[in-house]
Amino acid sequence: MLLENKVAVIHGGGGSIGGAAARVFAREGARLFLAGKSLPRLEAAESAARTEGAEVSIAVVDAMDQAAVDRHVDEVTDAAGRIDIALNAVGFDHVQGLPIGGTSLDDYLRPVVGYLQTNFVTAKAVSRPMIAQGSGVILTISTPGARLTGRGLIGNAAQSAALEGFSRALAGELGPDGIRVVCVRPHAMPDALATSYTREMFGRTAESSGVPFDEWFSGLADMTMLGRLPVLDEVAEYLAFAASDRARSMTGAIANLSAGALVD
Repeated sequence: MLLENKVAVIHGGGGSIGGAAARVFAREGARLFLAGKSLPRLEAAESAARTEGAEVSIAVVDAMDQAAVDRHVDEVTDAAGRIDIALNAVGFDHVQGLPIGGTSLDDYLRPVVGYLQTNFVTAKAVSRPMIAQGSGVILTISTPGARLTGRGLIGNAAQSAALEGFSRALAGELGPDGIRVVCVRPHAMPDALATSYTREMFGRTAESSGVPFDEWFSGLADMTMLGRLPVLDEVAEYLAFAASDRARSMTGAIANLSAGALVD
C-alpha cells in the first residue's frame, strides 16, 4: 500500500476532492484526520473512508482561522504522534463569467483572499510538526485558471497563479527540512458537479457566454487533448501517489491533470 502507516490530515475533507482523496488514502493504508466546516459532509466522508478499513477521525475546523487550525494540528499530533501528509482541498464559491467592468472588488478578492489565506494557515500549522520530525508532504490544489486567459476569469486566474507561486516558494523554504510540496492542477470534473458549488459557479460562466450549461460544459471536454475532463478518482489517485514515498524526489511541482486542456 502506498501510504501504509502514514498519518494524513485533509482540510476540506468533506468536499468533493477532499472526500475522494480520503477514500483513496484510506485504501492505501493511511490513518486519516478529516477537518472541515460541515459536520454532515465530514461524517459522509468518514463513513466512506471507513469502508476501506481506515482509522478515521473528524473535526469541525474553520481552515481560515489560524488558532483553530493550530489547535487541531496539536490534537492530531497528540493522538498520532506525527503528521506525514497534509492536503488542503478547501473550496470557495466565487464569481466567474463577468468582465472586469461588471466585477466588484469584493468579488475579485474573495477567491484570492480565501484560497491564499487558508493555504497559508494550514501550511503554517502542519509545518511545525513536519519540521520537528524532518519529513512530510504538503499538497495544494490549483486550477487551469492559472494559465488561461479570457473574459470572466480574473479572480480565479489571480488566485490560482498565486497559489502555484506560493507552493513553489514553500517547497524551496521547507525542502531543507525534508518537506515536499506538490501542487495539483486538475480541470473541471463532471462528477464534482453534484457535490459542490461547481455547477452554480460554472453555470454563471455559461450564462454570461450565452450558451446552455450542458453545451458549454461539453465544450470544455472538447477543448482537451483527450476529449474528456478528469474525474475525482483520477485526481485522488494522483494525490496519493504524490504523497507517497514513490514520489520522494518530487517537490516544487505543479502537476497538470487537465486532460490536455493545458500543455506544459
